[in-house]
Amino acid sequence: MKKPSFEISDFGMTKYGQKARKFTLRGKGGVVLEVSDYGGKVIRLFTPDKNGKLKDVVVGFDDPSGWDGGDPYWGCIIGRYGNRIAHGKFKIGSKTYRLPALNNAPGGIGCNLHGGARGWDAYVWGAEPFIEGDNVGVVFTHFSPDGDEGFPGKVEVKVVYTLTADNVWRVEYEACPDKTTPINMTQHVYFNFKGEAGGTIEDHILKIPAKTYLPTDSGQIPTGEIRSVVGTPFDFRRGMRIGEKINAADRDLEIGKGYDHCWVLDKGEMARGKRPRALIHAATLSCPLNGRYVEVSTSEPCIQVYTANWASYDQTAKGGEHLSFRCGCALETQHAPDSPNKPKWPTTFVKAGEKYRSVTEFRFGAC
Repeated sequence: MKKPSFEISDFGMTKYGQKARKFTLRGKGGVVLEVSDYGGKVIRLFTPDKNGKLKDVVVGFDDPSGWDGGDPYWGCIIGRYGNRIAHGKFKIGSKTYRLPALNNAPGGIGCNLHGGARGWDAYVWGAEPFIEGDNVGVVFTHFSPDGDEGFPGKVEVKVVYTLTADNVWRVEYEACPDKTTPINMTQHVYFNFKGEAGGTIEDHILKIPAKTYLPTDSGQIPTGEIRSVVGTPFDFRRGMRIGEKINAADRDLEIGKGYDHCWVLDKGEMARGKRPRALIHAATLSCPLNGRYVEVSTSEPCIQVYTANWASYDQTAKGGEHLSFRCGCALETQHAPDSPNKPKWPTTFVKAGEKYRSVTEFRFGAC
């Protein structure tokens, strides 16, 4: 094993006129992670196969213009609120807060998506690389003002990316508001273990140890039901090829053009309005062609799986390749979508002075 190290280089100018940097983190176990201070974007992620051969296994772009010219969420830190808030509004007490309703879903129902017109993914964050023992990483910091995209309260945010010696990429989130506000952060990295130009991820094997998922309405907003996966295309408990049932005659799949759904990792915790106390296993994604895999563990109660069903060929990815239909799989650990409007579900409201904390680990390997 080599010693952990990092390099800093220019990444380019964002459409907002901010100069971005790139941090290349080389882990002791072999994983190499390229990230930017522009929204914590994952540019490249090299993982070794069983023979130690490295391959970039995430979908992304070569410079900020790739994110600025189309779908901006590939590999980013998502906040203040990841996923959807119905109709772009919620209540705190008797006061209704209205947010930009930007995402016109197939049913014509607008919602707030991933924090709004300019979420936290679209800012250059403060960034300090570090080496601590066998670990290497970056500490990202950001300040969100009161009224940012319609959300109440100032929020101080810290996200730490760490590569460990045993090829774990740990993402730790912290946020502290000065007013009660909803916070639901996640990482929107897209995996394709065949490489960015490897085509569809329908041949990847996905395993989710969850007995229930959240059906949605025509706007992809959870209806409030927590439904059993038994007998549905959403039963990944024993592991299943993503493409095996993705085109099944199922209303939820038809609305999202594939998987773009939230699985409940512990029905008991969800039903009681609580969150897991420790990291729990959320998903395993693997490629039978080369044996690469990732195991995801999290402190969050849910995981949203999105199979890039709306990826556009018009966007040019790294190396001149084009994005394509279902070219990646996002494993977004989080609270359930629209939780501010679902009072029986684990709350995403963080009170003034309270600390929001969340941890997710991505463990890479090959078999």
